[in-house]
Amino acid sequence: MTIQQKKPSAARHGFKTGESIVYPAHGVGTISAIEEQEVAGMKLELFVIDFEKDKMRLKVPVAKAMSIGMRKLSETDFVERALKVVQGKARVKRTMWSRRAQEYDAKINSGDLISIAEVVRDLYRAENQPEQSYSERQLYEAALDRMAREIAAVNKLSETEAVRLVETNLNKGPKRGKAVEEDEAEEEEAA
Repeated sequence: MTIQQKKPSAARHGFKTGESIVYPAHGVGTISAIEEQEVAGMKLELFVIDFEKDKMRLKVPVAKAMSIGMRKLSETDFVERALKVVQGKARVKRTMWSRRAQEYDAKINSGDLISIAEVVRDLYRAENQPEQSYSERQLYEAALDRMAREIAAVNKLSETEAVRLVETNLNKGPKRGKAVEEDEAEEEEAA
């Protein structure tokens, strides 16, 4: 039987109720409560984390929060670094897609904003570039969503504005967007 009881103190390990956090496997969530539950005769303190977009509630033992990688939102300067990463040149390894897909998935679920930004950068396709496969598109969308949610929470933007911000930075990168068409036109004139 589980007996629930809300704890009066609302802070543990530097986390407090009402605070937005990043949970590696699910992205940005909000700590809605810190409760005590009895499980198998032992009392456990749990963070109750709500992920509004996924309509999901997760209960994480306070003692395990740090070891599973739960962390506070990134600082604004770290967000700026992540946006600089997406402007970089895509680095695609010449390995089988299944291996790369596993690596991309691991980066997305690491909860590290810079790693997620690398996946967004590597899988981004401008309109004038070849189509993506279904699985590439899925991974790109997942990475973009995770990145945008954290940027939205840090910069107090809507998710749509955050996605637009990431895409604007992607288009500043090398050989993307309108700059590619202009470069190609100049190359044809020179030939």
